[in-house]
Amino acid sequence: MTTELSNNKQWLENYITQQEPQDQTILRNALALAKQHYPPEAKGRKSGEPLLSRLLAAAKMVAEMDILPESVAVTLLTDISDYLDDWQKIVTEQCGAKVCTMVAGLDEVEKITDFAKVDNLTTPEERAVQAETMRNMLLAMASDIRVVLIKLALRTRTMQYLGNIDDNAHKRAVAKETLDIFAPLANRLGVWQVKWQLEDLGFRHQQPDEYRRIANLLDEKREEREAYIEHFLQILRTELDQIGIEYDVAGRAKHIYSIYKKMVKKKLDFDGLYDIRAVRILVKTVPECYTTLGIVHSLFQPIPGEFDDYIANPKGNGYKSLHTVIVGPEDKGIEVQIRTKDMHAFNEYGVAAHWRYKEGGKSNEEYEKTIASLRKLLDKYEESEDSTQSPNPDTPPTKKNSPQDLAAAFKTELFNDTIYVLTPHGKVLTLPKGSTPIDFAYALHTNLGDRCRGAKVDGQIVPLSTHLENGQRVEIIAAKEGVPSVNWLHEGWVKSSKAINKIRAYIRQQNAETLREEGKNQFDKIISKINPKPNQQQLCEKLGFKLLDDLYMAIGHGELTTRAIKKAAGALLMPPPTPISETSIVKKSKIQSSNQNGVLVDGESGLLTHLAKCCKPAPPDLIVGFVTRDKGVSIHRQSCSDFEHLAAQSPEKVLPASWAIEQANQIFAIDIEIRAQDRNGLLRDVSDTLARHKLNVTAVQTITRDLEASMRFTLEVKQVQELPRVLASLAEVKGVNSVTRL
Repeated sequence: MTTELSNNKQWLENYITQQEPQDQTILRNALALAKQHYPPEAKGRKSGEPLLSRLLAAAKMVAEMDILPESVAVTLLTDISDYLDDWQKIVTEQCGAKVCTMVAGLDEVEKITDFAKVDNLTTPEERAVQAETMRNMLLAMASDIRVVLIKLALRTRTMQYLGNIDDNAHKRAVAKETLDIFAPLANRLGVWQVKWQLEDLGFRHQQPDEYRRIANLLDEKREEREAYIEHFLQILRTELDQIGIEYDVAGRAKHIYSIYKKMVKKKLDFDGLYDIRAVRILVKTVPECYTTLGIVHSLFQPIPGEFDDYIANPKGNGYKSLHTVIVGPEDKGIEVQIRTKDMHAFNEYGVAAHWRYKEGGKSNEEYEKTIASLRKLLDKYEESEDSTQSPNPDTPPTKKNSPQDLAAAFKTELFNDTIYVLTPHGKVLTLPKGSTPIDFAYALHTNLGDRCRGAKVDGQIVPLSTHLENGQRVEIIAAKEGVPSVNWLHEGWVKSSKAINKIRAYIRQQNAETLREEGKNQFDKIISKINPKPNQQQLCEKLGFKLLDDLYMAIGHGELTTRAIKKAAGALLMPPPTPISETSIVKKSKIQSSNQNGVLVDGESGLLTHLAKCCKPAPPDLIVGFVTRDKGVSIHRQSCSDFEHLAAQSPEKVLPASWAIEQANQIFAIDIEIRAQDRNGLLRDVSDTLARHKLNVTAVQTITRDLEASMRFTLEVKQVQELPRVLASLAEVKGVNSVTRL
């Protein structure tokens, strides 16, 4: 550790000498403040590492990100507020207002992440929501995205040093927090070098045995795998240069945690993985994608079953690429991805973005646009995960834009309409911007909101009208019993829809008794004019209410008119309809029947029957009859769910039915459903298949959602036995997943 500290001090001195004079002054002043005010015994908050050693190591990582020298100064001053009372004045004087603002933002982030908790929540779902909310809170609190990047560098240093302590429970807790919150955050921002270190170190400290097992299974160290990939890339460059394709190639060696996650996801052991090494080739056009694929397969043997064409068949989120796995030099498997540059931009920054795929991310459009712009910005200054070269911190940063332009680009406000605040137990809540302690109380529990009488924000008592801000800790002062105040609405002290709705519900409840009495009086007045008087409970149920009190409230609210009540009362007083007997059906049908559909009801023909539209029976389906009021006997398939419901309600109306032996020239309508991957020409190919079977189509309905098509056809057939051949032919149409009779 002493050697590392000495090397980092020398690194910083070399780094400072390579900066502009103004930046040199800021960096030297920051280092002087750190040396002067950090006691020798000062330790890092989570790692226990000597503080100056920790901050120098983290500052080196920040320099590698190339996010301006002032970010390195901020890293050195991370904990200055703990050791210097008037630090803001002194830091502003020595290093400038911009550095002071960033140090203050980093200080808030550090304290919040020390306080906020994930593991004390009950279910995995709650913990996952809390982790996502914390990631959003960290981004929302930072007006300059570099604050988050510095925090990620500090956490990486914590994880690097964690192996020096013996407290295994503490190591596992810090590792879990890192994998839950900080590694996904680095992934979201595309800071790959930080991301893979956080994941591997988190995995190492959380599951040391599994980490060692996979590490031992790797036949090479990471550096050796990267050298192998560079050798493979050189072979590709030589071949692609010869045919004159404009291209970009990059490669990566998967880190241990990534290998572990793939083993878990695919339920494979280590020997079943073929993509421990991977390269990506970017070309200009789609034809060049397939040309390049041919070149790769001509140079190296492809592994059967490991090819995916996501260009011809994109993923549901629009992702496009060619994926293949080949046997590379020394008989080692390599995954090769080939895509156009436009596809790559969409996959990285569009709805198919890598971070959303890895996290299952769901967020609003503006949030995704801002994340995409940040990733594009950072991609210019952060070494890509696909790169096989490590950044050299001793080399001066390349100035692609002026420092002023870059500093302005790093400014961000991701959540203009949302704030994140914490409970006394470290749970993070999401509230609309402009929310007050009343909104906070109702977000926790309706009863707490009703009893809310005061609040403390960061330990200080504040008025209930106070607008909360990101990262504040709120504690509600509540009465044992209480009700909300109407003035909270009138004064505009509530912002969230939940709080507003709960207060309005209370107001409605307070007026309920008055409305009930008024409704009862109106109801009695209406009933007094109806002769003969209807049964009130029956009238209540006729109008759709179980209790008379509910009916009175509806009348009091003006939801029921006098006309509606009189109409329902008149319907109650009408005599019941004369039941239609099976005999009358038979007699009527003997005279009027004109529906010749080849059905015998209870062994008799010539009855008035019709085929039910809900299940569309056809020979040789097992059928049954049900007596209807006006249309004779409705014929259903015995398995029809609608018939089962009718039979349960009126079993006396069920009649046995069967097909007549002869159904000359009889045509029956049946419905089928086809589910398929949507593509151009799908409907045409399906229609051609039906035409080959000489089937008449009388209706078509198609619905497409998430690149899957659902098509329903009504066909005319003579016998259901015709269907199996038809369904089998349809199943062979390209892209069809399933064909079923409805």
